Amino acid sequence: MDEDFEMPPVGGMNGDDEMDFGDDASFLKVGEEKEIQQGLKKKLLREGEGFETPENGDEVEVHYTGTLLDGTKFDSSRDRGTPFKFTLGQGQVIKGWDIGIKTMKKGENAVFTIPSELAYGESGSPPTIPANATLQFDVELLSWSSVKDICKDGGVFKKIVAAGEKWETPKDLDEVLVKYVAKLEDGTVVGKSDGVEFTVKDGYFCRALAKAVKTMKKAEKVLLTVKPQYGFGEKGKPASGGEAAVPPNATLEIELELVSWKTVSEVTDDNKVIKKILKEGEGYERPNEGAVVKVKLIGKLGDGTVFLKKGHGEGEEPFEFKTDEEQVIDGLDKAVLKMKKGEVALVTIDPEYAFGSTESKQELAVVPRNSTVYYEVDLVSFDKERESWDMNTEEKIEAAGKKKEEGNAKFKAGKYALASKRYEKAVKYIEYDSSFSEDEKKQAKALKVACNLNDAACKLKLKEYRQAEKLCTKVLELESTNVKALYRRAQAYMELADLDLAEFDVKKALEVDPDNREVKVEQRRLKEKMKEFNKKEAKFYGNMFAKLSVKVKQQHRGEWFTGFGCFSLFCTFA
Repeated sequence: MDEDFEMPPVGGMNGDDEMDFGDDASFLKVGEEKEIQQGLKKKLLREGEGFETPENGDEVEVHYTGTLLDGTKFDSSRDRGTPFKFTLGQGQVIKGWDIGIKTMKKGENAVFTIPSELAYGESGSPPTIPANATLQFDVELLSWSSVKDICKDGGVFKKIVAAGEKWETPKDLDEVLVKYVAKLEDGTVVGKSDGVEFTVKDGYFCRALAKAVKTMKKAEKVLLTVKPQYGFGEKGKPASGGEAAVPPNATLEIELELVSWKTVSEVTDDNKVIKKILKEGEGYERPNEGAVVKVKLIGKLGDGTVFLKKGHGEGEEPFEFKTDEEQVIDGLDKAVLKMKKGEVALVTIDPEYAFGSTESKQELAVVPRNSTVYYEVDLVSFDKERESWDMNTEEKIEAAGKKKEEGNAKFKAGKYALASKRYEKAVKYIEYDSSFSEDEKKQAKALKVACNLNDAACKLKLKEYRQAEKLCTKVLELESTNVKALYRRAQAYMELADLDLAEFDVKKALEVDPDNREVKVEQRRLKEKMKEFNKKEAKFYGNMFAKLSVKVKQQHRGEWFTGFGCFSLFCTFA
């Protein structure tokens, strides 16, 4: 009967094969029977394990007994003592099987009643199965091997031989360690390694390896079937290092194991600070801005010269610093915020986030100008700065006030970006004041006004004019006649070339405080800007009309005529 099941289904494949038949049929109760599709029925005899069911392309292993409706047995793998294996959804068995077994879980036992249209149809399978026969199969799904078309174009099929650990898979920047054996279809070895490390995006041996490892878990073992477009294509690969050549247009079979990998991530969006994990940390918590961290550090140049070493001497305490306080270079500060306790990482930092264009004398060596530096960082421990949700209302107001004072100190030192962060943090502490008392609400409002105004001043210094305008608007929503907010918003509008809006704010500020010297200075500056703008506008339109006039004259001489020429004449003589 094995030969019968390897016949393609009667009538071939159709659009129904793309439908999802699994939801209802995968959750039957024992003894319950339901129709799956086109008269195909399933009755559950024993529940399976877990929730997963096989998919098209998977290699499944089953035991079955097939009978006619009158109970006549025509085939049984159980009687032969050998499970039956086939690839699901490839037309290797009757269509009723391809549909029904996709609804089963591992270890499940079910009876499928299959109408003739989904079995052997009008021809039957003489001499055991008559024409137009409805069949019943008692099927037990023993196991399956997942086979995936990982490139979705038939170029690389992956069969899992041994399941991996956890759920994570490598990304493009990660460095993977793999073992592999690559063979031709006749078994000839064309490539092999007992351990090779490479960056996923750079790939190794052939394109298929990089494609495959991105779908694999740690310790997973797979068998890849690789078509030429993901192998060595029309050119093939010459023999080298004791390995046989790959002929042109050859399909490869590759046994691949993902031994481990080092996670590599971009700390900054511009790809100028990169962190590679050498040892995984604990849990999920990471330091926040303002946290006190303790680290062991080794700083190196590109040639291996060590310029800094802290926390590694016998009895030496780890190096301690507070994040977001410029106590270390910016790249190191940002990288530590992405680490977990106990994590060891190699951090690569471009000059922009390190010591820049100036030479820097460090503990053990001089860092030349424009140097990329490398830090091995071991995050021993950290104490996070308290977040607002860990505070009562009184503590929130106190914390906001403290951040405001820190911001003022940074502003006076000319560190406007850091000052802005402090003001933003202060406002976050008191942003939601529904649980505050009336007195606390007044204090919170005063702090919000002061911090947003100061933050707006920072944004003006940083030339972030749209953000400055938004912050001033927030203040004006609380205090509609706040002169400082009107004044600073007018400054932002002027830089954004919204001169009419700037004029409105200046006039309103002077209505509130007619003698305000700073606003008067801004009014004069605004008038100069408006004069300058009007001159440029007049010159622009003067030049435009002059050009149009020339074109009109050319039109009258018969040299130029278009639809735009008619418009020009109208504009000139209206």
